[in-house]
Amino acid sequence: MSDATLHATEPDPDDFAVQISDQIESFLVAVTEVAKGDEPGSTVPFLLLEVSQLLLAGGRLGAHEDIVPDERYEPDLGPEPDVDELRENLARLLDPVDVYSEVFDPYEPRKAPVPARISDDLADVITDLRHGMAHYRAGRTTEALWWWQFSYFSNWGTTASATLRALHSVLAHIRLNQPLEELDGLDTDQGMMGDETLEFEAGKVMAEEIGGPLGMRPAQRR
Repeated sequence: MSDATLHATEPDPDDFAVQISDQIESFLVAVTEVAKGDEPGSTVPFLLLEVSQLLLAGGRLGAHEDIVPDERYEPDLGPEPDVDELRENLARLLDPVDVYSEVFDPYEPRKAPVPARISDDLADVITDLRHGMAHYRAGRTTEALWWWQFSYFSNWGTTASATLRALHSVLAHIRLNQPLEELDGLDTDQGMMGDETLEFEAGKVMAEEIGGPLGMRPAQRR
């Protein structure tokens, strides 16, 4: 995993760092394009595909041996790029399925689910990935890989996994013709949710409201 990889005339496509950076770059570009809203009816399936592919890169980082950075202290990258516009565009495109319920750690007993937003999650993931990409583009390949691996375990891996489950749930309810319960005011500024709130209160999502714009029909039994 030499830093020379970045500066090679023709990077080796079999190099681990090149493959991971390509997968992450693909995700960053794709989600940025989705957020522009040119194809609003395809927002959920596109995001499902992109998050699924990103988690493949995360799985490879997670299974890899610990990556040790070359320097003791992380070089200063300056201010982080702003993601507010992307977050707001995604929130608009995903309304009314943006809010969902999530359990942060399935191995912590008796932890109640809390409300989260897909748009917030994706913006958070992109912030982590861009941070590593800045190192990669500056030629600090090992630093980039270390950051992507560390933040995969500490933040974006969990966040992307939760987002994937939410996106999968939306499409599953549509395809299986199982309307979700109404959100009834649930938002991310609330605290823990009670039992009555946990019955898939992810938004007012009827098949005819979401499935129609996505060009989907409920699955038919053969």
